[in-house]
Amino acid sequence: MNTYMEFYEKEVKSAMIRRFQYKNVMEVPKIVKITLNIGLGEALQNIKALDAASGDVRSITGQKPVITKAKKSIASFKLREGQSIGCMVTLRRERMYEFYRKLVTIVLPRVRDFKGVSPKSFDGRGNYTLGMKEQIIFPEIEYDKIDKVRGMNITITTTAKTDEEGHELLKLMGMPFRS
Repeated sequence: MNTYMEFYEKEVKSAMIRRFQYKNVMEVPKIVKITLNIGLGEALQNIKALDAASGDVRSITGQKPVITKAKKSIASFKLREGQSIGCMVTLRRERMYEFYRKLVTIVLPRVRDFKGVSPKSFDGRGNYTLGMKEQIIFPEIEYDKIDKVRGMNITITTTAKTDEEGHELLKLMGMPFRS
């Protein structure tokens, strides 16, 4: 197989059609996008944290992240509307499949005491969200050059109508779910 996309086209589609009895090939769910998000509460006091986090996301994905801003003010957090509080990147097409392959084959096995990802993190519409506690499990991040360990959310958006379809799609594409 040359790419993950070709693997999806051949193997996964035929397995999904057998399992869910789809009448049309276009009914078969697929991954639409993968979103990486890092929220930085510390960016309010330390603007350099935002630069470091966006540099990490850029090296992980190969794409420039968008700086996210606060939608409303929260006095108890000393947060004003419009302040920069994080960064995110949305991957589609070939970059998305390449990132997914790297996540499943390289990154997740590097997690200490890894027993699989939780099958309960679906949102009811077949989309899956995965929380990472540290960015250093990605091979692009050099341990000596990071200033602080940061977590991130990875959301995999699919065209699946139910969690069962989304679970089966990701499982067929190699996601190591816990039993």
